Amino acid sequence: MSGPPVPSGTAINFADKFSLFSEHWTPKVIARMNDYQFKLVKVEGEFIWHSHADTDEVFIVLEGELEIHLRDGKVILGAGEMYVVGKGVEHKPFAAQEAKILLVEPCGVINTGEHTGDLTAENDRWI
Repeated sequence: MSGPPVPSGTAINFADKFSLFSEHWTPKVIARMNDYQFKLVKVEGEFIWHSHADTDEVFIVLEGELEIHLRDGKVILGAGEMYVVGKGVEHKPFAAQEAKILLVEPCGVINTGEHTGDLTAENDRWI
């Protein structure tokens, strides 16, 4: 799970990385720091209710707007905003129009948590 190394002194350009894929809800790893991965994902429409029993999950909105529905409300994030979903908290992301998100989470986290189905993405996919 180490992934390709980033050459020393090389910046990672989000726009360049986003141009490499078009599908929604399929996180792509762009960097690793210790046991954490930085993942880019394009989202649009509704995801599923899920949780991550062993870890928090960080959503950073780079472009667009993301709603994170929680069982007791929702958080609306615009570009330049972030939210930490706590460990074990059920949540359902939603974007009325395409949004571009940076996720920060431990290596090995599956996008649908304990659930599997059509929206479960291949894990540890580097671009």
